[in-house]
Amino acid sequence: MARLLLLALLVLLPPRAWGGESAAIRSPRATATLVAAAAAVAPGEALELGLRLRLAPGWHTYWINPGDAGAPPEVTILVPADAEGSPIRWPTPSRIPTGPLVSFGYEGEVLLPFRMAAPGGLAAGDRLVIEAEASWLVCAEICIPEEGRFRLDLPVAANGRLDAGLAPLFTTAEAAAPRPSPWAARAALAGTRGSLVLEGEGLSPATVRGAVFFPTEGGLLDNAAPQPLALQDGRLTLGLTRPEGAATPATLTGVVALTDAAGVRSAYGVAAAVGGVPDSGAEALPLWQALLSAFLGGLILNLMPCVFPILAMKAMALARLSGAARAEVRAHAGSYTLGVMATFLALAGLLIALRGAGIAAGWGFQFTAPAFVAALAWLMFAVGLNLSGVYAIAGPAGAGGALAGRGGHLGSFATGGLAVLVATPCTAPFMAAAVGTALALPAPSTLAVFAALGFGLAAPYALLGLFPGLAQRLPRPGAWMEWLRQGLAFPMYAASAWLAWVLAQQAGPDGLLLVLAGAVLLGFAGWALGLAQRSAGGGRLAGRALAGIAVVAALALLPALATAPPAAAGEAGAEPWSAARVAALQAEGRPVFVNMTAAWCITCKVNEQLVLRSAPVQAAFAGRNLAYLKGDWTNGDAAIGALLREHGREGVPLYLVYPAGGGGPALLPQVLTEGIVLRALDAAG
Repeated sequence: MARLLLLALLVLLPPRAWGGESAAIRSPRATATLVAAAAAVAPGEALELGLRLRLAPGWHTYWINPGDAGAPPEVTILVPADAEGSPIRWPTPSRIPTGPLVSFGYEGEVLLPFRMAAPGGLAAGDRLVIEAEASWLVCAEICIPEEGRFRLDLPVAANGRLDAGLAPLFTTAEAAAPRPSPWAARAALAGTRGSLVLEGEGLSPATVRGAVFFPTEGGLLDNAAPQPLALQDGRLTLGLTRPEGAATPATLTGVVALTDAAGVRSAYGVAAAVGGVPDSGAEALPLWQALLSAFLGGLILNLMPCVFPILAMKAMALARLSGAARAEVRAHAGSYTLGVMATFLALAGLLIALRGAGIAAGWGFQFTAPAFVAALAWLMFAVGLNLSGVYAIAGPAGAGGALAGRGGHLGSFATGGLAVLVATPCTAPFMAAAVGTALALPAPSTLAVFAALGFGLAAPYALLGLFPGLAQRLPRPGAWMEWLRQGLAFPMYAASAWLAWVLAQQAGPDGLLLVLAGAVLLGFAGWALGLAQRSAGGGRLAGRALAGIAVVAALALLPALATAPPAAAGEAGAEPWSAARVAALQAEGRPVFVNMTAAWCITCKVNEQLVLRSAPVQAAFAGRNLAYLKGDWTNGDAAIGALLREHGREGVPLYLVYPAGGGGPALLPQVLTEGIVLRALDAAG
């Protein structure tokens, strides 16, 4: 009986550990231990302790503010009885999305360190026994609370020493903890909007590529909403979204995690006084105005040069609808409209995801990737080959020729999607404020604004769905359609040539060689496919195989574009833009004209050719001793992106006129005239 009682007593006691780490509390979800940085404790010295959690894949635990769901771990020291632990020094968390919710916490392994003052009366040769209780919540698809009791037994020595195996865990945890912020911080919270602004040396588009704010108090912010980032030299602004009826504290405290240009993450604790109007880095419109502006901008986008190739494809589709039944006309119009809307919403979703992750992205961002430009150039070339009759697409789902020359509803849908992709190099009037506002709003409002933009682009074709009788006024199908089909191939070739020129600006001569080599391969693939379609038996199989090999070989060229050096930029009379150069020129008493452009921006090129290079404007530049600064956003640039957002734009062109002697700039429209520019120059002195 005595032995049974002794055994029961041993079972009830907490697991005993000699050294710096306790026996583990294990579950299929997590392994927990209490650890000490010291292998031996010196009398009178504080002791570094920590709750070490090693989580199974797919499971996570929580930060001090768990976000939308969860609870933070807790640790209580039981022995020595008079000992007391300091608060946990929380490492910087990560955002953990679960459905529509976002939590703040940790995955993998985390150490939650805290400090315990050494009890009095210890002498060398004694042993220090520490017992603690802890509880932690682990979650995956379900949440399970766990707890345990831990015991450490450490020697006391005249000179304490660190545990070589465990001390590095505390060093890593210390590095992951937020440091005091070196920047002044202020916040504004009003209704469902908010902003956090950091100001000071070291903040710039060149040093910061991403930022996320974690509030220490729950319920103040919509944790799942994106946090749009705006950067200027010496200033960082994060847009915040608040739940309806959220409290407004006097001070907004939390952690700002910054990602630099090299991808290194650092975190800073901030305590920002709350007051004033939220600053999103740009002037926002009311939602109804943003929706109306988006619709008008999308409607005008049909008249912009970048959409001309798609208008040619739509003309072919319209020709095929002449004489068609009203139901068929409605179906094609609906398919095209649905393709436009779906692609706009997909672009909006991608922008929301990128900006929610702290990555600056705006209108036309996909054209800053040379591989996308090359792929689109090849697609346009393949469409042209199909329209020229080099090969045929059997069925409505075929890309290229099916879009322009066939009657399939999937072809109409794909035509709408392609219209959106090629429209993004252009920015129409009304679009700038609408897109800028959309990306500062909660996700549902952002999607609504982009949907209005898509509906505006699709509106002319959608009218056929509302009034299908209009199609009856088109010429009847006949031999003329074959002439039209082949003639419409040339806008496709022109679009492909323009995109090749854009790529030459992005990736230089090497990139141009790659895209031309890919075009040769696609031309061979089209010829081989056409040959296969006119052959039988083995000839058909061989032709299809050759076409497939050529297409794969062309696609294999895309990764090489990422390393191709860009072309040397420059224009007579223009200096490269930088914020420092603008300030220096104004200090010299000179007015400054800033032109933010990109090689793929058709609107930019038209403005430059027809207005900025015109004799009256050039004479005005020279007569006023005006400095002309030009920024190139062809491959994307963080500093230019920050300037765009500062002035409420999410894409180029951007035209600014700074007055001589200092002061803020005048913002010009995106479609220029000589009169607009000359009046702005007169106002700038």
